[in-house]
Amino acid sequence: MAELIPGVRNSARALILRDERLLLLRKQGDVYALPGGGQDTGESLETALQRECREEIDTEVLSPTLVRVCDYVKLKRTEPPLRRHQVDFLFLATVPDDYTPRSGTSPDKRQLEVCWVGIDALPRLAFSPFYLADLLPRLVGAGALPAEPLYAGEFHDPADT
Repeated sequence: MAELIPGVRNSARALILRDERLLLLRKQGDVYALPGGGQDTGESLETALQRECREEIDTEVLSPTLVRVCDYVKLKRTEPPLRRHQVDFLFLATVPDDYTPRSGTSPDKRQLEVCWVGIDALPRLAFSPFYLADLLPRLVGAGALPAEPLYAGEFHDPADT
């Protein structure tokens, strides 16, 4: 079994729905992903989400609401193989009405394009990370998104000012 890299990596990802379509990144190998990425030290999840969306889809997202937390171990394509513990925070969000899909200034290194994909097509797609292939069709197709936010936000100790 591959060795586990120390530490946990958090990432914030945007679940952007419009007219029965989901905004996705199409990557090399015909693999799809949600916009988003790793949280930097000292950065809130929402700040990470906005930064990653600017970099990958050339816009900030509107009204982000945490809808799922996904905990998994990812096998990295390294030699020797390594595993990384990752926690993804999925935020339901929107984009401005006049937004058209386009890559941002610093897209993911394997990103080919940004595109709207009909939710009926989701079960036929390959995803990265892998768990999205099972989760997304159930989540967006069955109205399983919660009405109330799950994320309470960022807090700072008043003594740390």
